[in-house]
Amino acid sequence: MLSLVIAESALEIVPRELQKHNSVRASARRFNKRSSEILLDVSWHFAAMKNIKDEIKRGRPDLIHFCLLESCSIPIYFENKLQVFVHTIDNKVIFFDKSVRLPKSYHRFAGLIEKLYSEGSIEEKGTKLLEIKKMSFEDLIKKINPRQIIGLSSEGDSSSYQKVAEEIDENTCIIVGGFAKGEFSDNIKKHFDKTRSVDKNPLEAHIIISRVLYECEKRIIM
Repeated sequence: MLSLVIAESALEIVPRELQKHNSVRASARRFNKRSSEILLDVSWHFAAMKNIKDEIKRGRPDLIHFCLLESCSIPIYFENKLQVFVHTIDNKVIFFDKSVRLPKSYHRFAGLIEKLYSEGSIEEKGTKLLEIKKMSFEDLIKKINPRQIIGLSSEGDSSSYQKVAEEIDENTCIIVGGFAKGEFSDNIKKHFDKTRSVDKNPLEAHIIISRVLYECEKRIIM
């Protein structure tokens, strides 16, 4: 099965060291929650995030929402030929059941992920729709056990969406960064068998995902 990992994703609960900041407390009150229960979001927490580690790669849960809508709402996913994983910047991994239907509204999505962080899983009628586990990128790759890993990065060899699709088979894992700025850390890059740059423009992750998966879809199910 083709795998997609959205790696080092800018999706996390507000870290402990920021929870007492005024901007965090204010946004928590706005949503009637504790500071320890809300997602870190640069739109609300810009002042609190100044000078934290990996600042430019954090606080964009909306980007992950876009990425998941692009990857979990397409024929290749519905036909069980694609599995999707979100690896977060704080080394957690979110798993998705094939029957999951993610909210189109960002606010509902944020609430769902906050509940997931709190409870560890989201279940409906005995089916575990989402689950989050403490897991490193390396351990996730071991679990997937792909034949090859292709990282999509501006640092990679020049290619195209079509050429990348021609390189994949049903046991390939494609890695896309789940952050708006920056590059993969060395701990991620060292696992890539190939690194490809598919566009001359600095496009956001959800655009890259939609285009590369469409080309893969044409080869696998069309």
